Amino acid sequence: MLFDSHCHLDDPRLFPHLGRLISEAGAVGITGFLVPGVAPEGWGTISTLSATFPQIYPAFGVHPMHADLLTPKAVSDLCRLAGTASAIGEIGLDYLIPSPSRQLQQQAFRTQLRIAAKAQLPVLLHCRKAFADLLYIMEEEGFCCGGVMHAFSGSLETARNCLRRGLHISLSGSVTYANARRPVEVAAEIPLDRLLLETDAPDLAPEPHRGSVNLPSYLLETASRVAQIRGMALGELGETTTGNAARLFRLKVNLPS
Repeated sequence: MLFDSHCHLDDPRLFPHLGRLISEAGAVGITGFLVPGVAPEGWGTISTLSATFPQIYPAFGVHPMHADLLTPKAVSDLCRLAGTASAIGEIGLDYLIPSPSRQLQQQAFRTQLRIAAKAQLPVLLHCRKAFADLLYIMEEEGFCCGGVMHAFSGSLETARNCLRRGLHISLSGSVTYANARRPVEVAAEIPLDRLLLETDAPDLAPEPHRGSVNLPSYLLETASRVAQIRGMALGELGETTTGNAARLFRLKVNLPS
């Protein structure tokens, strides 16, 4: 059994085919999905999906590329939705984009960390070229509710710094790429009890689907590669990473006895 810790099932490239995609994923052992928000306009759809499909667990947040959308009303709505969420996210910092400004991203990140802390929820973290600032802000805010570095592609040393902050590491399809080096090192070395798996669908499709729309069922490709790297059975990896997700996000997932 596998759990997808980060899957944008509300994306227009997936949403029209949702019933079929969830069925296909279930046929290869994928039993659940955590669906993160990226902007306030999508939160209602995610709420509806989680109420319609028992396999879907909701998260709500404002992605750093939409930091300017975290208005007072959005903050109020996010505080209300936190009561129904499994996590706050996708939030974080992205220094590869020219706008919103770094200052505005940091302000939005701090605000959402405080909402997560008040609700005692973990966070789904997006980070590009900003690990030092992201971890510093989390430490300065005293955030201690846990979370996950999603689609992690940083170095092993950065992964260790994240682990020291109490975070989990989630691996995506990039670990399957022929030129993958750092994701392979991370997959081999991080503690098994802090490892999660994700598709980040519809992006980051694994080999041999690289460059096409990523589908939920493709999580199996990523899981198979990580199991190979770690020299363990796929079933054991699936059960362990699903258990990790269940504990972190407090999910009602039935694990094999």
